[in-house]
Amino acid sequence: MLAARQAAAEFARYLRTETTGGIILLAATAVALIWANSPAGDVYRAVRDFHLGPEFLHLNLSVGDWAKDGLLALFFFVAGLELKRELVVGELSRFRQAVLPVIAAVGGMVVPALIALAVGWGTPGIDRAWAIPVATDIAFALGVLALTASNLPSSARIFLLSLAVVDDLGAILVIAIVFTTGFDLVAAAVAVVALALYWFLQHKRVRTPWLYVPLALVTWVAVHATGIHATIAGVALGLLTRVKPDEGEAEAPALRLEHRLQPWSAAVAVPVFALFAAGISVSGHALGQVFTTALPLAVLIGLVVGKFVGILGASVLAVKLGVAEKPTGTGWRDLAALALLGGVGFTVSLLISDLALESAESELTKAAVLIASAIASLASAALLLRRNRAHARAD
Repeated sequence: MLAARQAAAEFARYLRTETTGGIILLAATAVALIWANSPAGDVYRAVRDFHLGPEFLHLNLSVGDWAKDGLLALFFFVAGLELKRELVVGELSRFRQAVLPVIAAVGGMVVPALIALAVGWGTPGIDRAWAIPVATDIAFALGVLALTASNLPSSARIFLLSLAVVDDLGAILVIAIVFTTGFDLVAAAVAVVALALYWFLQHKRVRTPWLYVPLALVTWVAVHATGIHATIAGVALGLLTRVKPDEGEAEAPALRLEHRLQPWSAAVAVPVFALFAAGISVSGHALGQVFTTALPLAVLIGLVVGKFVGILGASVLAVKLGVAEKPTGTGWRDLAALALLGGVGFTVSLLISDLALESAESELTKAAVLIASAIASLASAALLLRRNRAHARAD
């Protein structure tokens, strides 16, 4: 009983932290949009595009790129830690529950891409823009969930987290295959060796940060140098971290790191990324073009409609065929709300817009991503609030 109360208290603490992080994230997005479209917009773009860092390591990056490739890796590391913990000792430790978010994520990538291709067929740039709506933003989605659905079972949040991590890994794989212009084999070998050494140190129960911090930095630099998006280093390190405590050990390394780093991720890393990613020029003319031009319209429909149909459809099919089972305590209406929340594309979708298209087209598709994310957030929030009240009455 005491252990159950402690676990409930721990989850509540984490949820409160995440709610705060969600509010900070939304505030940073609003500040970015207001700043970029204010008389001080040139200052915003000058700060975002200012370069710093050593050139010899291919790290002379803009402030925006440091936020995107560097700070966001911390968020993906925390997400990887939690996903590993759930896979080994939590809700996803049973195969039929673990496989559902994977199947849902695949549906949530394939269907939006097909819808985007269908809507934008024949439009210049659609051969690369189809990839923009394949991603779900983990931070924004979890922030909306935390703000609106505190009474939903924890399994619903874990389903969304797992789906979004798999989704973003798939999107990063798309980036690596479609948008990587060169691949550095030496850097890849260094990254593999660094990851293997990290795993070995975890296996040998080494605990000193004086080894792990430099090793994590080497891994990040090596992955960045390969040409693959550097945030994958964070996920890989998280998944290699030990999640079962030894006898006499108060906490496993994964839980200890999660406690220490999650507030920094939620309150600093993700909001700073949002501050420099969401600052696009918004005008009545630009907004009108989103709904009248094929390319941004394909992205918008792909995110709002494609994500919902793909995630929910794949989930229903997997459960009905007996391949997977629903998360504990979560109904189909809950999953429908979560599927709609999958249309929040923000982080990786904005990244793919930058990689896939030229400046003018990229600005339009970025606007489409923000509008689609807003529509998905508001619609799913309305559904989640209803489900939250239903679960509160049931309790």
